[in-house]
Amino acid sequence: MNDQSSPRTLDVIFREEGRAAFITLNRPHALNALTHDMISSCNRQYLKWAAQPKVYGVVLEAAPGRAFCGGGDIRALFAQAQHDPAKGLSFFRDEYQHNWTLECFIKPNVALIDGIVMGGGVGISAFGTHRVAGENIRFAMPETTIGFFPDVGGGYLLSRFPGESGTYLALTGKAVGRADAFYLGFATHCIDAAAFDAIRRAMIESDPIDPVLDALHRDPGDGEIARRQAVIDRVFSAESVEEILARLDAERGAAADWARETAALIRRNAPLSLKVALRQLRLARRASSLKEALVTDFRLASRMAPAPDFREGVRAAVIDKDRAPKWTPATLADVSPEMVETCFAPLGADELQLQDHWRLVD
Repeated sequence: MNDQSSPRTLDVIFREEGRAAFITLNRPHALNALTHDMISSCNRQYLKWAAQPKVYGVVLEAAPGRAFCGGGDIRALFAQAQHDPAKGLSFFRDEYQHNWTLECFIKPNVALIDGIVMGGGVGISAFGTHRVAGENIRFAMPETTIGFFPDVGGGYLLSRFPGESGTYLALTGKAVGRADAFYLGFATHCIDAAAFDAIRRAMIESDPIDPVLDALHRDPGDGEIARRQAVIDRVFSAESVEEILARLDAERGAAADWARETAALIRRNAPLSLKVALRQLRLARRASSLKEALVTDFRLASRMAPAPDFREGVRAAVIDKDRAPKWTPATLADVSPEMVETCFAPLGADELQLQDHWRLVD
């Protein structure tokens, strides 16, 4: 975060009112993408507020615009991957520590989400106590489209979505709306943004937040994933990306168009990322805790952030915007089991060491 005495616009704003603490992401021109300083500052504030009895809970929100949070600042990560890989990895260490801090934070932690929420934006909201979906929410974990994998605990989260819906989202990178976000369990409540002020007032007054949110919630109905759950489960339960694609290619009948479009989405993504993400989700499903999954995420980030695919994916999507990445390896057939296993190998002395919340506060 910028120095609060500076006349420059703050990237993230912290304030307290009544019994509530507020965090406002304030980079609307950049989809509120998270910088390293923003993550570090947020982590410090949560630890401070955890130890203050006067703070009933936290409201996490964003400046008005298209996005709640579009993820990490991948332009900065792109530059670091090229010039200072160690600094890039320190970003992931601190980001994953923040995810774990949020999981350990026991006070009400309410995210007001109206707009795009992806990648790191999911990481700063998914592990709070409540996630309120406004009418414009667009949820996605699109990392395989840029040569990466669903990090920030994404594998742990996605693997706990109904059936194989998380696998479907991880391999396609598809964005979904409010009805699906609620069905999946990412959103705890669906409340139009016009009613967010009522939530803020309740937090300021330290009103028990569950009945407040329950009263404001409106059932969004069924989304596409709920309607297609059976075919998603049948297709994405396969043990390899190749078999998933074969099942999609063989789909006939009512789901044929959906299957063709889904296969096209998968085939545009980085082959190594696809195989890594599938294995990641299968492992995360058996993980005993988010902490265990984050340790795996850091192993993957340590191998994949400096690799050619991540640089190429960011270049194609964000820098040059030609949407024509050249992946390495170029095909699924070229991705060997050894390549995938290498990404998951322990890091020895560089392993991620997450500090538990109460130790940090004490």
